[in-house]
Order: sequence, then C-alpha cells, then structure tokens
Amino acid sequence: MLYIGCHLSSSKGFAAMGRQALELGANTFQFFTRNPRGSRAKDLDPADAAALRDLLARHGFGPIVAHAPYTLNLCGAEEKNRIFARETMADDLARLEHVPGQYYNFHPGSHVGQGSETGIALIADGLNAILRPDQATTVLLETMAGKGTEVGRSFEELACIIEGVAAKCPELSDKLGVCLDTCHVSDAGYDIIHDLDGVLDEFDRVVGIDRLHAVHINDSKNPCGAHKDRHECIGKGYLGSEEFGGGMQVMQNIVSNGRLRALPFILETPNELAGYAAEIKLLRSLQQ
Repeated sequence: MLYIGCHLSSSKGFAAMGRQALELGANTFQFFTRNPRGSRAKDLDPADAAALRDLLARHGFGPIVAHAPYTLNLCGAEEKNRIFARETMADDLARLEHVPGQYYNFHPGSHVGQGSETGIALIADGLNAILRPDQATTVLLETMAGKGTEVGRSFEELACIIEGVAAKCPELSDKLGVCLDTCHVSDAGYDIIHDLDGVLDEFDRVVGIDRLHAVHINDSKNPCGAHKDRHECIGKGYLGSEEFGGGMQVMQNIVSNGRLRALPFILETPNELAGYAAEIKLLRSLQQ
C-alpha cells in the first residue's frame, strides 16, 4: 500500500485535515504546527485531537507529518533566536503528544556565516535540550538543497547532527530520523534520476537507512546540483519530465523502491487541492 498525501491547512483543526485527506484520496498528510512565518499556534482542542486519532485508525492511515515553521533556526547567530526555536519546538512536541506516534519534520537551520561545523554543534545542542526519552513523536531532519548557509545539504551533515545528539544523550538517538526531499536532495547534487539505488546506498552508509522515515516527493524546477530549492509539480520539472532529462519512470522508481515504498510520501508541489488529488492518483498508479 502506498501511503501518500499532501500538505494541508490546519486552520479548521486536526479532524478536518483528516477528512480533507480522505476526500483527496490520501492516507497520510502534512501540516504546519503553527503559522509557518510566525510563532502563534491555535489553542489545542483535546477532543479534536482524539477525533483525528480515531479517523487515522479507522481508515488505515500511515504516520502523518507535522512541519515546524520555517522561521525556526536552532543554529542562528543570535542566542535569542536559538532560544525561540528551542521553546517553539518543545511546545510543538508537547502538543503532538495528543496524536502520538507521528513525525515532526524541521529544516535543520542556517549557520549564517558561523560555519557548518558550528551550525551542526548548535543544532545538536538544541535537540539535546528539546528531546525527551519518553516522547511519542520522532523528529525528522529534512535533507536540504544547500542554498546559502543551510545546514543539512549533505548526508554527512545530517549524520553529524545525529551523532552529536547521541554523543551527549544516547537515550535520545532513537527519537531522531530523516525526511528525504526529492527536490532538495537532487538540488544538493545527489543523482536520484539515474542512480536512486546508489544514492540510497550512500545514505545507508553515512546515516543508516533505518533513520529514513518519510519522503517529500516533489519535482524540481532546477537540474541536479543547482542548490536552488524550487519545487515543481510532478512531471513538469527536471525529475519527472523527459524534456528535462527525467521522466515519469523516475517517479515510479521512487514510489516503488523497496527501501522507500512503505514510507509516508508527502507532496509539497505548487498545487491547489484538485492538483494534489490528481498527483495522488497518478503516484498510486505508478507504484509497482
């Protein structure tokens, strides 16, 4: 079974997202925990969270993915920004305990000129301050495209963050994983068009394939190694379009790969709901 969904608005609550996912033919979805450009979060309604838990169980959903706001930066140059990121993420994780067993995805951060080594150390320190051994949510580091001073542009950087957490708090190691973004990882220079298995072999060697818990399945407006991070609709970019050297076979390989096919796939393509429904149907038809 393909667990496939898209990013949905949380403005009407948890259960409403579940119902909307069903209308789109989805059996997973992603949502922002709060305003993606700000810090406010709606008051949590325990009854609403319980209704979502019931819907997920009754309809056989895969894990859902909560996404942290883009503004959070655990490795910012100013301490006040790092503290804000820690406090916001800790609050998000506390709220997610009402829907246990899901994923919390975040962009590792930008070192803003401090250097990647310093950025990695700060991110690991931040995670050590946030994570708890008894939490029910797994936190996912997202693979990044490598624009600007982003941390997470390589599998090695992600591995160093995880190792930095484990070195200080071994009991927190199993609370961390990775979300592979197909646009980002291609833009970062990993050739998933021609050598998906080779890329996954490298991920396994550097990070460990058991750390891979989710996939953001997106096409890319830019060629491999561009370091741009501009998502495109499935089949219209460099991954899924034959015109640009890819093709639908690339997408089929991704959703059918033995090491990926059981993971939740989340669309973050530039679409309205009808477009997402069409892409969900398309990707379901491709899985072998």
